[in-house]
Amino acid sequence: MKKPILFALLLSLSFAISCKNDKKENTEAEGTTTEENVVEPVEETVNEDVKKIKIKLEPKSDSKVNGSAVFTETEGKVTMVAVFDGLTPGTHAIHLHEKSDCSAPDGTSTGGHWNPTNEPHGKWGDVKGYHKGDIGNFEADENGNGTITFSTDQWCIGCGDPNKDILDKAVIVHQGADDFTSQPTGDAGGRVSCGGIINLE
Repeated sequence: MKKPILFALLLSLSFAISCKNDKKENTEAEGTTTEENVVEPVEETVNEDVKKIKIKLEPKSDSKVNGSAVFTETEGKVTMVAVFDGLTPGTHAIHLHEKSDCSAPDGTSTGGHWNPTNEPHGKWGDVKGYHKGDIGNFEADENGNGTITFSTDQWCIGCGDPNKDILDKAVIVHQGADDFTSQPTGDAGGRVSCGGIINLE
């Protein structure tokens, strides 16, 4: 009677050990598979080439107009953000002119509007034509402060394309508004502030 009981105990013990080993092997196998299938996240680094130039504008024609402008190029587009003080309240024209030379007291050393494609003067985007420097008008408040933001893919900073490159041009603020009609300047009046777009790096 003792032998069958002993045999049954040994059989049960053997079965339990076998199950435990199978479970351990399965766990190890599963663990191995899991480790092999782990995919490490890959961080993509985008090297975006951003160009930036900040310029100061100084008073011209006996005005008191000071200002600053920041030009930023990213993803093929240049954005200009300009801020001014000392203006007479009302509408003022702002243009890019041919040369960065602001030495003349009246700002005329900058030449005419930047117009590399020899178009007539006009409002930016006009199908009849416009200068690459015809930015447009902005408003000065009752305290003489004004700001303008302008973006375009028709400019670049230092790309070397004579039809797009704004380096060595000048920002000119005029006493009056651009009428977008009179040739070749828009009858915007005297030049009251000037800043050369020069890369100082």
